Amino acid sequence: MINYLSKSIIPIIFLIIVTYGMIKGKKVYEWFIEGAKEGLGVCLRIFPYLLAMIIAVQIFKEAKLLDILNNLISPLGNLIGLPKEIIPLILIKPLSGSGAIGVFTDIIKSFGADTKIGLISSVIMGTTETIFYTITVYFGAVKVKKIRHTLWAAIFADLTAIIMAIFMVNLFIFK
Repeated sequence: MINYLSKSIIPIIFLIIVTYGMIKGKKVYEWFIEGAKEGLGVCLRIFPYLLAMIIAVQIFKEAKLLDILNNLISPLGNLIGLPKEIIPLILIKPLSGSGAIGVFTDIIKSFGADTKIGLISSVIMGTTETIFYTITVYFGAVKVKKIRHTLWAAIFADLTAIIMAIFMVNLFIFK
């Protein structure tokens, strides 16, 4: 029963909305068409920003800049207890969610989910954001070119999440 309900939840919500609109005498189909037109417009407006972001991530990966940054940052990571193996995840996550999933998958395959490295990586994946992708999409959609303090606030939030991930895993799991 629960399996059937979970598979049916989207159609049920759709039917509830359509039924409610019809009861209220609203033109549900016309609203849907207008929403689809607006959605298509948003897609067209953010496409150049997304394309630029995808190309930048590919250049970053192909130029092996990740390895170079990993070697440069690892001494700093050691100061806060950050394993060197997690640094590529921290570097790629602000740029690309799918790239971060690939790095995360490699970490879990190599070290396991129940290890210190696996647990810290899991917490980091759940608590950090794809900063540049998110800023690109949302600010691009509303045509904002000056991001002001958003970038620095997002970077600070990610750094806080990383430090807390290390601290909490060490505190509660590996005493």
